[in-house]
Amino acid sequence: MAEDFAPEALAVFEAIKAARGVPEVNNFWKSLAVDPVLLRRTWESLSAVMAPGALDPLVKEMLYLAASMTSGCAYCIASHTAAARARGMTPAQYGELLAVVGMAAETNRLAEALRVPIDPQFQ
Repeated sequence: MAEDFAPEALAVFEAIKAARGVPEVNNFWKSLAVDPVLLRRTWESLSAVMAPGALDPLVKEMLYLAASMTSGCAYCIASHTAAARARGMTPAQYGELLAVVGMAAETNRLAEALRVPIDPQFQ
């Protein structure tokens, strides 16, 4: 299988495996390997964004999961649900996340459909 990927892509795969402590990269990274420059840039950007910072790692995963749900990316939903669970997301937190994402989708659509003007104090 390694012969299917450019050496540049294999080097990024090694960085991903080392950072995540996994024996194999997942399909997302393998798919990006069609363009090793895109693969490296995406890995570096993701690593920077998801690195420890002002937001707790679980919060970051849950935000990523919420954005993925909103975008409708089945792969990203599955991947980031697993990542959030690995970071400690409980079933109760997952349930509340689903409720918030669902409510936001509903109220966002209502506000857009009704063309609700933005209140001055929100601007």
